[in-house]
Formats: sequence, structure tokens, C-alpha cells
Amino acid sequence: MNVSPDRPAVGRIRMQVSAPEQVWIDGGSFLMGSDHHYPEEAPAHPVKVDGFWIDVAPVTNRQFAAFVEVTGYVTLAEKASNPQDYPGAPPEMLKPGSVVFDPPKRVSGRDPSQWWKFKFGANWRRPYGGLSNLRGKLDHPVVQIAYADAMAYAVWAERDLPTEAEWEIAAKGGLEGKEFAWGDEFIPNGRCMANTWHGMFPTENLKSDGFERTSPVGSFPPNAYGLYDMIGNVWEWTSDYWTTRHSAPAEKACCVPVNPRGGSAEASRDPARPDIRAARRVIKGGSHLCAPNYCRRYRPQARHPQEENAATTHIGFRCVRRP
Repeated sequence: MNVSPDRPAVGRIRMQVSAPEQVWIDGGSFLMGSDHHYPEEAPAHPVKVDGFWIDVAPVTNRQFAAFVEVTGYVTLAEKASNPQDYPGAPPEMLKPGSVVFDPPKRVSGRDPSQWWKFKFGANWRRPYGGLSNLRGKLDHPVVQIAYADAMAYAVWAERDLPTEAEWEIAAKGGLEGKEFAWGDEFIPNGRCMANTWHGMFPTENLKSDGFERTSPVGSFPPNAYGLYDMIGNVWEWTSDYWTTRHSAPAEKACCVPVNPRGGSAEASRDPARPDIRAARRVIKGGSHLCAPNYCRRYRPQARHPQEENAATTHIGFRCVRRP
């Protein structure tokens, strides 16, 4: 595990302004997925990855702002939606905006529309819409970032988004067969190890970890590789298309191909929403909204689908660089 080596002069100046430092993850084989939790995590199977560099923390508002200042980039949430992507939607609903977590006072059932609201004007600068801003949050992970936005930053920074396998081996920190990125106990000796939801989601937030929403990167202990916020705080984009289950390696095969990229755009689409043609990607790590009573996905093996063109208040990203 080493700090990323020097880059050419122009790139080095730009990276110091915008991109997180990186650590080296040795390549090798590991057991990916789990047979003991959500069905989409199965089957557990051996995977081999090459070594790579990965950001020590999610990209922050400060770093993303530097990227936007240099490039003039405009995120998806800052643009009006394409009517072809949302057939039948009223024109007035296609104005720029994004999805915001809005905690309800009471809920009936598990319909997420009770706590997720589309708000006009919500974007990375105003993550909760309205008069929200980034004051005091420059070192929090940037949110309201769609997949294309994360890729645009990665390309500019001469990096890439991690595959699901790369993300998972990095999150484990060398620990195999453990429930969490730090061991088998969720809150060892009463110490919160990640920014997750404490209380009954979505109506009761005890803030036992000290935060109601996102937290500054590095607020919790790093894993054994020196990586911060691999679990909790914000979900993170990977480059893999969503699949409902892992593909098991061929019988007697040692492992699946090196650095595999899973799925396809067509197969990743949500069959329950045939009119929405957006592909879905795998996001990893859970977020500050993951709670024991609702979403136990604050584990390295956990995975979840997210439409490429959707941005929310609990999804960010980090980058990798391959030799």
C-alpha cells in the first residue's frame, strides 16, 4: 500500500487541486459476494483482479467544484430531462432537478415514494433543493451525481470508475469471511465504524454516529488498506451493469476473468418499468440511510441497482487508476 507516485507536471498540479490521493491495492484472488444475505449477492465465487490504485476517500464537493471550475461541466441534474427518457411525463415535470431524501413523520408500508421526493433545482450545488447549499460541506462527499457525471470527472482526472470486483476487494481491506469491512461486530465496543442510520428508518434518526446526513470524508476509521468511507456515508458508483445475481464461474475453473465487468445495458434495465430505457449500474457500500430494519447493505459484499441517469442525495463515487 503506497501513495500514488508522481505524475507529469501539468497532471500533478491538477490532481493536487481536485482529485483524492490514492493507495495501491495488490492484485489477487478473493471470494466475491455472499450466500448469507440478499439474493443478489449470491453466489459467492472466486474472482481474480489485477493490482490498481484507488482513491482513499470519495470525491468531495471541494474536489468536484474544482473540476467544474476548470471545465465548465454541467451535471445531469442541472439540465432539463429528455422527454424521450420519460414517455408520457408532463413537460412541467421535466425541469432540472433531482431526487431528495425527505424524512416523513409517519409511514405506511415500504413504499419509498414516502421519503424520496423529486425537487426542482436540486443538484450537487444545492443537494436538497430550495435554499440548501454547500456551506460547511466542502469536505463531504459530492452527491446528486449521475453515472455520466462521475465518469466525466474520472476521465478528466485521467482515472476510471472501479469495477464491482475492484471496489469489493478494496473495501474488504484484506479481511476474508468477515461480516463488515472491520470485522464481525457492527459497533465494536460501542464505537461507530461508519456513517449509517441509527434508529427506525425512515422516521427515527438517533444520530448515534454524530451525523444526520452525510459526514466529512475521513470522519470514521479507515479499513486496513487506509481507505475511508468504503462503508456508509454515500453509495458509490461502479462501472458494472446491474445483474440480479452474480454469474458463478465455470465448474472447476479457478476464477472468473481478471477485472471482470458484469452484465449488459439491455439486461440491466428494470423489467418493472418497461417504458424507462435507462440502464442500471451497480452501486456499493451503503450510505447514511442504511439501517438494520430496512437495508443491511453496509457490507463489502452488498450491492444495489441504480439507474444511470438518476442522481440522489446519498450516492457519490471514487476513482481508480490501473497501471
